[in-house]
Amino acid sequence: MKKNESKNNRKRRRILLAFIMILFTGIILTASTYAWFTANRTVKVESVDVTVTTSTGLQISTDATNWKSVVTNTDITGANWSGVTNQLPNGTGGVMAPVSTAGETDSATGFMNMYKGTIVTNKSTGNNILTATKSTETNSTTTGDFVAFDLFFQSNEAHDIYLTSNSSVKATAATTDSGIQNAARVAFITEGNVAYGSAASAAQALKTPGTPYIWEPNYDVHTASGIDNARNTYGITTTAAGGTQLAYNGVKTTIAESADQSLKSDDTKYFTAMKTNGSLAAGIPTTAYLNAFHIDEGVTKVRIYMWVEGQDVDCEDKASGGSLSYNLSFSIDSNANA
Repeated sequence: MKKNESKNNRKRRRILLAFIMILFTGIILTASTYAWFTANRTVKVESVDVTVTTSTGLQISTDATNWKSVVTNTDITGANWSGVTNQLPNGTGGVMAPVSTAGETDSATGFMNMYKGTIVTNKSTGNNILTATKSTETNSTTTGDFVAFDLFFQSNEAHDIYLTSNSSVKATAATTDSGIQNAARVAFITEGNVAYGSAASAAQALKTPGTPYIWEPNYDVHTASGIDNARNTYGITTTAAGGTQLAYNGVKTTIAESADQSLKSDDTKYFTAMKTNGSLAAGIPTTAYLNAFHIDEGVTKVRIYMWVEGQDVDCEDKASGGSLSYNLSFSIDSNANA
C-alpha cells in the first residue's frame, strides 16, 4: 500500500510540475511584446493633428489657388479639385494603423507603396511570421491607414527647402503618451513644376514622382517597451535617449503567409534596408537644418506622407491609442531662425 501511495505522490508531483510549466509558459507569452502589434489587438492612432508653416518668401497651398503661410487639417480635408487624393484618417471611422514602406513609388499611380503588416503563426513551426498587404490612399477622412496629401509651393526663385527646428512629431497634450510617436515617419516626394501664371489645373495634374525623402524625427528616443521589443524581437540593443539611428527593413512588396518571413527577416525579395542611405534622415533639425527637397521657380507640387512605421522597434503592443501632432516648418534658409 505504501508503495502505491508513493507512486501516486510522484505522479501528482509530475502533474503539478507540468501544470506549473504550462502556467509559466503562458505568463511569458502574455508578457512578450511584438512588432506590428499582436493580431488580436486593434491598436491605432485615434486622431492626427497636422500643421505646416513656411518662412517669409515661400507660400504654400493645398489647391495651387489659395496661397498662405500656414496649412492645417481643415485645409487638407477641404481641398477640392479634380484628381485630389488627400487622405487624413481622423476621429470616428478613421484612424491610423501601422504600415511600412521601402520608399518606392507605384509606376501606375505615382503614389508611394505602403504595406500593412499582420503577425500570424506558422502552423508547422509555431513561429511568429509577418504577412503584408498593400494599403493605398483615397480621397478620404474616414478610411486609410496613414496620412497623405498634396502641397504646392510657390516661389519666385529656385530653392532648397529645409525643415526647421519647429518641425516635430509628438503625442498631443490631451492624450496619454504611449510612445507611438517614436515610430513616426514623414516623407516628401516632389512631383513636378509649372511656371508662374500657369493654370492651377496644370499644377494639380503634375504626377512625376521623384525619389522620396524620408524623415525619422524621434530616432533616438525609445520607451522601456520599445527597448525590450528591440532586444527580444530584433536582437538590437538600444537606450531610452541619445542612441544612434537604428537600421530596419522596410517592406517593399506584399508578403504571403506561405513566404514564411520572420519578423527580423532581411530577405531582399520582400524588404529594403533603411538607414541613413540618402533617402532616410534622422532627428529633430536644430542649427543644421534638414534639406528635405528642392523646388524650382514657379509652382512645385510635393506629396507628403505621414505614418507609423510597423518595422520600427517602438511599434509594439504598449504603444497604443492616443493622438499624434505632426508639425512641419519649412524654410528656404538653412540657418534661419526657427
